[in-house]
Amino acid sequence: MSDTHVTAPTQYIEVDGDRFAYRRWGKPSGVPIFLVQHFRGGMDNWDPLLTDGLAEGREVILFNGRGIASSSGTPRNRMEDMADDIAAVIRALGLEQVDLLGFSLGGYQVQEVTLRHPQLVRKLLLLGTGLRGGDPTSDPQVPQYALNPVPTLEDFLFLFFGRSEAAKQAGKAFWERRHQRADQDPPSSPAVAQAQFEATVAYAEPLPGENPYAHLNAITQPTLVLNGENDVMIASINSWHLAQNIPNAQLLIYPDAGHGAQFQYPERFLKHAIQFLDE
Repeated sequence: MSDTHVTAPTQYIEVDGDRFAYRRWGKPSGVPIFLVQHFRGGMDNWDPLLTDGLAEGREVILFNGRGIASSSGTPRNRMEDMADDIAAVIRALGLEQVDLLGFSLGGYQVQEVTLRHPQLVRKLLLLGTGLRGGDPTSDPQVPQYALNPVPTLEDFLFLFFGRSEAAKQAGKAFWERRHQRADQDPPSSPAVAQAQFEATVAYAEPLPGENPYAHLNAITQPTLVLNGENDVMIASINSWHLAQNIPNAQLLIYPDAGHGAQFQYPERFLKHAIQFLDE
């Protein structure tokens, strides 16, 4: 029987003295897709419907960064260092090239991987994320939900989903799916939250120049940008800036959705993502 999201074993690979946790399964054909998670998130914060759907046509690799959840080491507090860790893990796994999917904070990291290690990246998916020096606007209630030591369903509904009853039901369905696995990753430590917060603050520093986002012109890989129409964590306008400045980017905005649009509309996103990866 082939592995799935809920059965793929947690494996470890040592890089620079620390053990990075990862799970790898799916159809070994072509280029694997490597997923990088949101603030404090680990491998069990992904949606099995999405990961298993992607795995039908390619290998899927989930990963915990240095010090996150089941990985060892001191958490990084610079996006550049997080990106270099990702590149080092990709190489240590013996991979020449991957498709990179980054959600939220993970989106910042995979942009940096693509800029710093472009030869490793074939295609790029940026979900619910922003860009260096982007618009820092967020809902003032975000900290009281995002900083709870153990996130609850209510936290995820506020942070990731739209406000309609249908959106809330989609959020509850996602919550059930993401808890299907028996041996869940441990929660990330307070040190992870602090380090990632420091990295995010530094990344948000305004950039000079007539077009402060021109550095994104160097990302030549085909890129899919996705967000909901009202992202309360990373303002949706940042997705527009990404699509405007990455030369080969396309933008999708899902209705009645927020930060985790791909979790609210998993079947729709799966179709869009597979078409993008295959074309």
